[in-house]
Amino acid sequence: MNIIDLPLKGLKLVELKVHGDSRGFFVERFNSKLFEEGGLPTHFAQDNHSRSAPDVLRGVHFQFDPPQGKLVGCVRGSIWDVAVDLRVGSPTFGQNYSVELSDTNGKLLWIPAGFGHGFCVTSDAGADVYYKVDRLYNPKGELGINWNDPELSIPWPVKNPAVSARDAALMSFADYKKKPVF
Repeated sequence: MNIIDLPLKGLKLVELKVHGDSRGFFVERFNSKLFEEGGLPTHFAQDNHSRSAPDVLRGVHFQFDPPQGKLVGCVRGSIWDVAVDLRVGSPTFGQNYSVELSDTNGKLLWIPAGFGHGFCVTSDAGADVYYKVDRLYNPKGELGINWNDPELSIPWPVKNPAVSARDAALMSFADYKKKPVF
């Protein structure tokens, strides 16, 4: 397992060692000792699993009450995963980082509290996303920013994504900056 600090402070890429042969593969997705040594949390409050059809885009979501970090991976198919720094005062405020996560590339993305998160499905058969969070979900403490906000300029690889009505109506980044929560 290799844990890499990314350009947005606190964001980390976890490269897993995938041991494969003609029968399939084995991968260790969590190791408390290695996570602790790499500056990642070792206690998680909840695991979540979502399945999405091809070209679905979800996000950009964040939980502020309580602030929640996520360890995101893709266990079937592939996704384009995005984290947006929403921490006022951060030198990378408003910047985003994107990475492909798939069932074969052995990558996880740690997204700490203070970031927004979204993803779009890039595989033809859809994708299953499995993620661990460090605080319990609170629907009253959740907000989001519109996925195609021009100020964020997120490089989504899907041209006409399927987006929920809820996600299509999320606030703009300009509105977030008027009443930031991080």
